[in-house]
Amino acid sequence: MKLYISRITLGIFLLSAQFIFAQNLSKSQFTVKGNCEMCKERIETTAKKAGAKEARYSIDSQTLTLETDTHTSTDDILKKVAEAGHDNEKYKATDATYEALPGCCHYDRDLQMSVAENHDHHSKKENEFYVKGNCKSCKARIEKAAKDAGADSAEWSAEKQMVTLNFDPKKTSSDKILKKIADVGHDNEKYKSSDNTYKNLPACCLYDREIPFGEANPKVHLEEGTTAEHTDHIDHNAANENHEDHEKSIESVTVSGTKGSTVLSKKDAGLVFNIDKKELLKAACCNLSESFETNATVDVSFSNAVTGTKQLKMLGLDQKYTSLTKELLPEIRGLASAYGLNFIPGRWIESIQLTKGGSTVTNGYESITGQINTELLKNAEKPETSLNLFSDFNGRAEANITSVAPINDKWSQTFLLHGNGTFGDTDMNDDGFLDRPKGTQLNAAYLLNYNDLEKSGLGSHFGINFIKDERTSGQIGFDKKIPQDKQSLYGVGIDILRFQVWNKTGYVFKGKPYQSLGWMNQYTYHQQDSFFGLRNYSGKQQTYYSNLIFESILGNTNHKYKAGASFMYDGYDETYLTTNFKRNEIVPGAFAEYTLTGLKYTLVAGARVDFHNLAGTQFTPRLNFKYDFTPQTILRLSAGRGFRTANIFAESQQYFASNRNIQILQNGGNIYGLKPEIAWNYGASLQQEFKIFGRKSTIIADFFRTDFQDQVMVDLDRSPQQLTFYNLEGKSFANSFQTQWDFTPFKNFDVRLAYKYYDVQADYLDGRREVPFMAKHRGFVNLAYSTNKNNKGGFWSFDTTLNLVGKQRLPDTSSNPEEFQLPTYSQSYAILNAQISRNFNKKIRAYLGGENLTSYYQKNAIVDFKNPFGNYFDGGMVYAPIMKANFYIGLDVTF
Repeated sequence: MKLYISRITLGIFLLSAQFIFAQNLSKSQFTVKGNCEMCKERIETTAKKAGAKEARYSIDSQTLTLETDTHTSTDDILKKVAEAGHDNEKYKATDATYEALPGCCHYDRDLQMSVAENHDHHSKKENEFYVKGNCKSCKARIEKAAKDAGADSAEWSAEKQMVTLNFDPKKTSSDKILKKIADVGHDNEKYKSSDNTYKNLPACCLYDREIPFGEANPKVHLEEGTTAEHTDHIDHNAANENHEDHEKSIESVTVSGTKGSTVLSKKDAGLVFNIDKKELLKAACCNLSESFETNATVDVSFSNAVTGTKQLKMLGLDQKYTSLTKELLPEIRGLASAYGLNFIPGRWIESIQLTKGGSTVTNGYESITGQINTELLKNAEKPETSLNLFSDFNGRAEANITSVAPINDKWSQTFLLHGNGTFGDTDMNDDGFLDRPKGTQLNAAYLLNYNDLEKSGLGSHFGINFIKDERTSGQIGFDKKIPQDKQSLYGVGIDILRFQVWNKTGYVFKGKPYQSLGWMNQYTYHQQDSFFGLRNYSGKQQTYYSNLIFESILGNTNHKYKAGASFMYDGYDETYLTTNFKRNEIVPGAFAEYTLTGLKYTLVAGARVDFHNLAGTQFTPRLNFKYDFTPQTILRLSAGRGFRTANIFAESQQYFASNRNIQILQNGGNIYGLKPEIAWNYGASLQQEFKIFGRKSTIIADFFRTDFQDQVMVDLDRSPQQLTFYNLEGKSFANSFQTQWDFTPFKNFDVRLAYKYYDVQADYLDGRREVPFMAKHRGFVNLAYSTNKNNKGGFWSFDTTLNLVGKQRLPDTSSNPEEFQLPTYSQSYAILNAQISRNFNKKIRAYLGGENLTSYYQKNAIVDFKNPFGNYFDGGMVYAPIMKANFYIGLDVTF
């Protein structure tokens, strides 16, 4: 019996001790700078060694949560964290310690994190606000809304009709929290809920709305759009001067600054530019082809004078050598090559990732000059519907409706709808031909997203897209309803039907945030029926793509790897004139990629092998290397191989509006009798950041060379009446040099200057020549200025872009009669675009702009335009705009 009593006594003593100990633990949260999983591990380990009972670091929120007992000083812990290399709200790491961190751990130090360095202050404080409600359901709804808006804790009292908030002003604001509370149906001292939202509350929650509230007096204001990475300065007003009194805190803090709309990633080993939707608002940006007007890396070219399409060029080579993806799935390729850029409306785009040079092997084998990936709108904390209306002064109009809304805490959905029409007869050069086609497009998409990564580790994304595009071009007065051989006017008709469905599902292993499994699948159906005068071209493509990726580490996060398998099926059925071309491409493949992160360098080495049923087995290695001499001086090197099968008809439609005969010089290959295209790409770039005018400035210089091992030559020089395809015999290369300088002379004024030099040559059958329609010299100037926001959130924005294009070699037309001959080289020219926009508040934006304000246009865009059925007619000799200045207006409304 004594033994049992002793055991019970001991148990009670131990439980009491544990309870007392637990009661003496305190929990606190601090801002600490870090970048990656290595930072997280270092910060948490250091904190625990310094005496913390528990330490949890969040990379996303840049916060360290500590549990300590009464004998442990959080000051001592934060000091040790700083000594380990991580700036925090109380202590700053030495420059030497910071620079000794691995390259992936170099966070941006521009934003200073304390009022007085190395002194205590409390950035978190409790605030009380009047909020209307009735019952326990109201309480749960109000507190959840507050936490969803960023509050660390929220306590609502029905008796006081008041909510007590605890939040970090660096992450959110009382305005944001109270607006969120109003959005779910509860009037408060700053915002009133809409009548519909209030009426939809349960009957028990319908409170009295007649009682007025008092005025709010927020003590912390964080200006919208500011991020730590791109903040220029902090103004501290009425800051606490007595550092011995820890109960006092910052009275007022205004953080000002702007996030760059185009940012070069400092973490990636490759040269990757992240373009967000703010950049896209600087120009008309009706579709993806116009999304790069303010970007110096991509050249937008005019493909012909009849169909009005635009094409992209990168590193001195045509668009077909760049991998164009949507949601990291193959998008603009195959039969969509000519018109696919028109199928992604600008208002649908959330962001664009542009990679110059060799990209990752996990995304396929077709990338040679780089990759452009488009992400669609699919992220929103609250329901948001936007309407965009656009019209230019030459008969083009379009409308976009986007709606992004969370269904619950795991599911969200996006509706995207686009329609456009061109109705006017535009002929600015008086040649009797439309400068751009007339027609309509209907484009609709639905996205469904599931995200439960934090709990179950599972996430999934589903999408479906339907497009119907019809366009008519040619001579003014041409009637598409009448067969071409029944009328004398020359016409072009293009009808496209496109359908896509895709899914991406990922799983993050529990307790292993570095280990994941992802599976992507997509089906695409594309059909085009078209005619160019008396020539017809039709094509049908069905594509199925699947990609399985496993990602993990070897020992620690310094050694990461990806491995997986892919499958691509392309079924083509094309008819040109009376000749039918059918083929099925079946390509299973496997790949692996290893990432090594060292003290100042990152190495990404990958390779894939693909078993192409028509092109044979293809091995594709790629390498990217980044070395940080300092956090401001970064060197990148890259090398890689890519291969693709040429779709000679779909990719050359700009030359169909002519009377050129097509000739294919076959050499025994299995695709139109031709071999696949294979090329190596090598690149080097240097990124340098420095301060000028007291603000951040960046200069980037890069050089890339592309060497073709095999290439399908598109020869326009053998005869002006002939278009000849054949495989390369000899050399073909493209040298690209670009330097770009981004800087901010004064607040809200951004300047981007760039110069590009291209040397693109190939060995044609009759000797080495410069590739036509490629200017050796290009200049670029982009200026952007915005005014400060007024009390209602309104401001003005002014954007202008100047493109200087040097002379280009034109195809040989010397055998034509003199009046139908073109010069050997084109003239140099300049294009000026500008836009003025007015944000009246966060909901309404209006804009007015002009394109090609210099009104330079190609006067001889169509050779022998008076005789479109004659031997010398050619609408594909376009090197410049064919339209003079064009003005447009638009309106954006967010609900």
